[in-house]
Amino acid sequence: MVIAITLLCSPAARETFEQSIDVVPGTTVAELVAGSRLHECHPDLDWRSMTPGVWGRPVDWGRVLVEGDRLELCRPLSVDPKVARRERFQRQGARATGLFARRREGGKAGY
Repeated sequence: MVIAITLLCSPAARETFEQSIDVVPGTTVAELVAGSRLHECHPDLDWRSMTPGVWGRPVDWGRVLVEGDRLELCRPLSVDPKVARRERFQRQGARATGLFARRREGGKAGY
């Protein structure tokens, strides 16, 4: 008996790796990644430094996978999302442009 697992990874920006793998029940996250084609396609990728997740929820490397799991390997964030939003807002210029260009009649600024 085998179970079907999907492995997804984004080794770099705008680059994805996806592989459907049939494994025996009891296979852990680490065993699945080690037995995948990920290291063949991206030999310089340090997958141990990535955070594993199943359907978007972080898991341990020792978690046993079950039928239909979608294993995702997530890179660490390069920029804090709050900082990135602040920088985008500063680049867009005055409050009357970009996001705040169209205001409702009688509406408050910024809404």
